[in-house]
Amino acid sequence: MFVVRTKKLVKKMIKQLTKAEEQIMQALWGLKEASVKEIIEKLPAPKPAYNTVSTIIRILETKEFVDHKPVGRGYIYLPLIGKAEYTNQSLHKLMNGYFEGSFESLVSFFVKKNKVDISELESILKEVNKKKK
Repeated sequence: MFVVRTKKLVKKMIKQLTKAEEQIMQALWGLKEASVKEIIEKLPAPKPAYNTVSTIIRILETKEFVDHKPVGRGYIYLPLIGKAEYTNQSLHKLMNGYFEGSFESLVSFFVKKNKVDISELESILKEVNKKKK
C-alpha cells in the first residue's frame, strides 16, 4: 500500500487486483475465512488447480489483502481488506479516472448507457437524502 495526499486528506490507496485475484477475494469475503480447498469449492466452474489458487493467495498476502493462520498441517486464510473498503476504493478510482472525480457524471453515464428504471433512480435519491441528514 502507498499513501496519497489529496486536499489535506491522507488515506491508504489499496492496490488493484487482477481478475483472478478479485475472484478469489470474492470467495474469501463470502466465506470469511477458508482453506484453499474451501475457496476452490466456492469458485465457479471450471475450477482452477489447487496450486494456482495457492499461488494467487500468496500474491494476495504480499499485497496485504490476505493473512493466514496455521491449522493442523495447513492454513486458513482470512481477508485483511473488507469488501466494502475495496469496492469504495475501486469506485473512487473509476470515478477519478473516467469521470474527472464527478459522481454526477458517473451516475449520468450509467443512466444513459444502461436502462435505469425511474423507481431505481428514486431509490438512489432516497439513499442520498438519508446520507445528507
